[in-house]
Amino acid sequence: MLAGCLANPTTRAHPKAAPPPPDVVPAERQGMTDVKAGAPDSVLPVPGNQTAGYAFRFSQTQPPSDRFTFQDRDLSFYFRPAPDALHFQVENRQGQPVWIDWDRSVFYDPFGASGKVAHSDTRFDDRFKVQAATQIGGQQRYSDYVLPIEYLLDPAGSPEQLHRPLLYEDSRAPQYSDKEFGVDLVFRVQNQPRTYSFRFRIESVIAR
Repeated sequence: MLAGCLANPTTRAHPKAAPPPPDVVPAERQGMTDVKAGAPDSVLPVPGNQTAGYAFRFSQTQPPSDRFTFQDRDLSFYFRPAPDALHFQVENRQGQPVWIDWDRSVFYDPFGASGKVAHSDTRFDDRFKVQAATQIGGQQRYSDYVLPIEYLLDPAGSPEQLHRPLLYEDSRAPQYSDKEFGVDLVFRVQNQPRTYSFRFRIESVIAR
C-alpha cells in the first residue's frame, strides 16, 4: 500500500508531521484471522467458532466409543475434539502418581503427518527441546489439550502460545471430510512406559 502520493511539482506543499509508526504485529498474525492463542475449552454442544462458515461432527474410532471415553484399571479418559485442538481430561484411578511423557507422545494430523505433541505449556521455542513430563497425583484429574507441535507459530516475543487451528472452519473445511487424526499419549505408570492410542474421524463437515 502506498505510504503517500506524489506532490504536484508546481505546488509547494506545506510540510506535515510524520504519521506515528504502526503497531508491531507478529508476521504470523498479519492477514490471518485464524491464528489461535491457546485453546480454551468450551461447553457448547457444537465445538468451534459459532460464527464460522462450517461445523464438524466427530466420532472416536480407536478405541471405539460413542461418548469419547476410555478407561482401564489405572486411567480414565474423556476427549472433546474441536477445530482448535484435541481437548481431553484424564483421571488417575490409582493411589500412586503417574506421568504424561510429552516428549515420547505423537500426534497424527488429518493429512497423515505425524510428529511431536504440543500441549498448553508448550511454546514456540520448545519445538526442539525436551518437554518436561506432567505428574498426575493419585486419584487426581488433569485437563489439557494437544495439537501438532509443528502448528505452533512465532509469537514475536509474547509469552502466549500462538498456533494454527487443528482444523480450518472456513472454505477450506470440506477437505477434512472423512479424514482421521489422533494421538499416542505415552504415560509412565508404575515406572513403566505405556502408550494409549486414540483416533478420531471427521464424520461430516456441515455448512452453517
